[in-house]
Amino acid sequence: MSGPNTNFDPVEVAALDPAAIDEAVAQALAAAAAATSLEELKAARTTHQGDRAALALANREIGALPPSAKAEAGKRVGQARGRVAQAYAARQAELEAERDERILVEEAIDVTLPTGRRPLGRRHPTELMSQRIADVFVGMGWEIAEGPEVEAEWFNFDALNFDADHPARQMQDTFYVDPPETGLVLRTHTSPVQARALLERGVPLYIACLGRVFRTDELDATHMPAFHQVEGLAVDKGITMANLRGTLDRLAAELFGEGITTRLRPSYFPFTEPSAEMDLRCFVCRGEDPACRTCKGTGWIEWGGCGMVNQNVLRACGVDPETYSGFAFGMGIDRALMFRTGVSDMRDMIEGDVRFNAQFGMEI
Repeated sequence: MSGPNTNFDPVEVAALDPAAIDEAVAQALAAAAAATSLEELKAARTTHQGDRAALALANREIGALPPSAKAEAGKRVGQARGRVAQAYAARQAELEAERDERILVEEAIDVTLPTGRRPLGRRHPTELMSQRIADVFVGMGWEIAEGPEVEAEWFNFDALNFDADHPARQMQDTFYVDPPETGLVLRTHTSPVQARALLERGVPLYIACLGRVFRTDELDATHMPAFHQVEGLAVDKGITMANLRGTLDRLAAELFGEGITTRLRPSYFPFTEPSAEMDLRCFVCRGEDPACRTCKGTGWIEWGGCGMVNQNVLRACGVDPETYSGFAFGMGIDRALMFRTGVSDMRDMIEGDVRFNAQFGMEI
């Protein structure tokens, strides 16, 4: 039985050859000196001090040597690695000092220069939300339509299938322009713009209507007599509720983030049939927190109304309901802003306090 190999010469191992070690040290020192930035030095350190560096591989070979050879090889490799580590530490200190000096020059502030005494203004968050919604629809290929705020009663009610005795036509719900016989009202929704667009542009039609509307509501935390709405109308051949659902899901995802979906609950509106209430999946808890204050633990937030355009509305606007169908939907922009930003009181939006606008910063 043979004994241990005590005559093993470490020089015969290529990684432990003194010349190879000296060459690895020289390359590492040259790379450190050539680095002109901390990023370059980091890359060089990975190459020459990492686990796959020549000196690291040589250090691993020591474990396979006999005891009589380990001391000399370990000393040789350890000294080499120490020289490299010291060189890289010194070079890092030099580069950090150069970086600090450069930053002091590049980011210097002349405190003697005059400054603006008036703070920069901010766009109102409701306007920003309106623009964001408009951009979403333009990105889907829709058009943005506008109409007058003082509207004819026919466009505001009759064209939209409101009966003559509908409660919404009463003065306790609608602002009428004096004298009432003129038939003019402050529009209670942006739906009249849809009727005007159908009459003026014809079909097929894909429009979004954004604007201010008026109702005789008392001003409180959740109601305003003048607020903002967005309504969408799509009329074309073969339009179904599936198109409506897809459009609403896309809008919700763009405003509140991916993964937000909508659901439809049966409801009634004069200008749509079938009609539905549109709920938004809670964007705070995603329906997973029973104690969520935003959705009251239900997982859903009521957002607006929608449905397929009533055939009477299509006929009133000169569209053949046997050939064309369409969907419509509407929601409050101010309410969407409350959802998106966490504003809890609508009165903050209209009181004119510049501090309210300032907290939203500058958005493009």
